[in-house]
Amino acid sequence: MKKAVLEGLLFVVGEDGLSFEQIEDVLDIDLEEAKQLILELKEDYQKEDRGLRVDFLGNRFKLTTKYEHREYYQKLIENPLTNTLSQAALEVLAIIAYNEPITRVEIDKIRGVGSVQIVRKLVAKGFIKEAGRSEMAGRPILYKTTSEFLDYFGLAKIDDLPKMEVIQEEEDLEKDLYNSKYEE
Repeated sequence: MKKAVLEGLLFVVGEDGLSFEQIEDVLDIDLEEAKQLILELKEDYQKEDRGLRVDFLGNRFKLTTKYEHREYYQKLIENPLTNTLSQAALEVLAIIAYNEPITRVEIDKIRGVGSVQIVRKLVAKGFIKEAGRSEMAGRPILYKTTSEFLDYFGLAKIDDLPKMEVIQEEEDLEKDLYNSKYEE
């Protein structure tokens, strides 16, 4: 059962991955049992009929796709039928474009919901890319838009995005109208 829980944990944390210490803490096990669980899970994923694998990257264990299947992943990304952007993806893109560089945690805070999968999809589509690491605790990845983003939206440069002040002015006007009713 703990191996199944570990698999779920690796899925939930996504690109952040898990350290041995986190595995030990969350599953309430010692280092040897954590190593054994990781080894068993890695062996399960090495089978030919599996599409994922467990990798040790950046001192963390992560679920990743198998390199030998990359041509299929590329076809999916390039397929016009699957190359549409959801409302949530557009929202994340707007947050990144207006606040870049920005971390995923900051994106989540603005949206109020998790964005791990959306960020992954946008990276895979080439609309955003890693732009270094933040100085915040844990040194999270910073994201920014790419030239593919600009091309997709017909922009020459990021400064061509509509200005946010217009939205702010409308909000200020609404507040003034609200307040003016009570001043009479």
